[in-house]
Amino acid sequence: MSKPEVIRVDNPQGGCGYLVKESILTPGEKLGNVSMYARITLGPKSTLGYHKHEGNGEIYFVLEGEAVYNDNGEKRIIGPGEVTRTPSGFSHGIENNSDQPFVFMALITED
Repeated sequence: MSKPEVIRVDNPQGGCGYLVKESILTPGEKLGNVSMYARITLGPKSTLGYHKHEGNGEIYFVLEGEAVYNDNGEKRIIGPGEVTRTPSGFSHGIENNSDQPFVFMALITED
């Protein structure tokens, strides 16, 4: 069993602030069509910039906190236990406007 790689990403996807990515799969490792599986902590007052998925899709499972989720142009509040799905050809982003971290699991699947 490998230890997760932990990296800090500043201004993720053109957003502001930072996130911490704890990769469950090692860099370059794939499991079937899964190319990324990670625990993401989006820092307080940080955003994951709005971006489009091409050739892959992404699923989030929220563990802690609340944030504004932009689902292909429609914004809504998401919190613990919620699941989001962004298929290839669609866009999403997250705004953590709180003073607490926002934590979620992220899974990217290749088409």
